[in-house]
Amino acid sequence: MRKLKLQVQVTLDGFVAGPNSEMDFFTWNWGDDIKQYVTDLTNSVDTILLGRKLAEGFIPYWKSYQENPETSNEFGNQMVDYPKVVFTKTLKESQWENTKLATGDLAEEVNRLKSASGKDMIAYGGANFVSNLIKAGLIDDYHIFINPVAVGEGMRIFTQKTNLQLVELKEFECGIVVMHYQNRK
Repeated sequence: MRKLKLQVQVTLDGFVAGPNSEMDFFTWNWGDDIKQYVTDLTNSVDTILLGRKLAEGFIPYWKSYQENPETSNEFGNQMVDYPKVVFTKTLKESQWENTKLATGDLAEEVNRLKSASGKDMIAYGGANFVSNLIKAGLIDDYHIFINPVAVGEGMRIFTQKTNLQLVELKEFECGIVVMHYQNRK
């Protein structure tokens, strides 16, 4: 069975965005060490899961990133070329290439994807979508990137008790620490 992995950036005080969805406080001066970690994580999957709100910015961003000769790279290719599943209650048809919509029950849809053949899958967000995945116990591996900033208030993904087991803790030159956890079942 395929695993569902989560890659998410959070502040030191546990927020994935500010109260108005701001994400301008995350650290982006990534060195080769963190880029390699993300590359290895991305190479372990073949499908991206997104909530509709994030998809509306994520998919067009990576498409334009990849079409620009100055920014085009292998990682951008993966973000564009990997099949994507957008979870939505409002869209009736996909407006993006390589993208299918999941409109049914979240747990049923994710479990159906987990039982399909292929590599593992990765979820990037948004906050509501990820929070619902966590509540339903659907995430197998958490890769939580802790940024060296506290914002005091904002959007959280953990809204209930969630028991996790630490697999790895890794510090990067840019000041980010990644904590890799697995669900403790």
